[in-house]
Amino acid sequence: MTLTSLAFYLFATVAVASSFMVIASRNPVYSVLFLILTFFNAAGLFVLLGAEFLALILVVVYVGAVAVLFLFVVMMLDIDFAELSEGFLQYMPIGATVGLILLLELLLVFGASSSLIDAKPMPQATPEGMTNAEALGRVLYTDYIYFFQAAGAILLVAMIGAIVLTLVPSNNPKKQNIAAQTARTRDEAVETVDIEPGQGI
Repeated sequence: MTLTSLAFYLFATVAVASSFMVIASRNPVYSVLFLILTFFNAAGLFVLLGAEFLALILVVVYVGAVAVLFLFVVMMLDIDFAELSEGFLQYMPIGATVGLILLLELLLVFGASSSLIDAKPMPQATPEGMTNAEALGRVLYTDYIYFFQAAGAILLVAMIGAIVLTLVPSNNPKKQNIAAQTARTRDEAVETVDIEPGQGI
């Protein structure tokens, strides 16, 4: 067994175990931490496949932004863990049924894929003499440039729509007048008050 195979089994085992702990942990903070561990191991699997750009994106975007944001949100929320555990047994039959169906589907997929595996070597993730990021950029910005631009336009419209929907207009908005502030004199800005001794303001 080569070093690559050992690394694959290590990353895969830790990723499966940590993904199971994401849904099995009663504490949401621990669930987010196990989710970050799952992302790191998935990034290691991407590196073994030769897709180092996807591994970096997974670590930077998901671990560095999304998972940490989830962690901060969970830590700031006042979660009643006793209330969360009350409805666990109520949904246990439905969850067990869905999990059993997914397990059967995975077994069918693994059985079908194992019968189709031959002795051919795995193709390289990128062409010769080209990095993964360069190959991905060429495909993304040449073959799928219109789809990429359409996805960017959809995200822009969604962002503007979210801002418009959440914007609450104020009846008395506080606006800053730069010209009026810079044109103020000392007499307008400073007021001298003569207070008698023993009296308050």
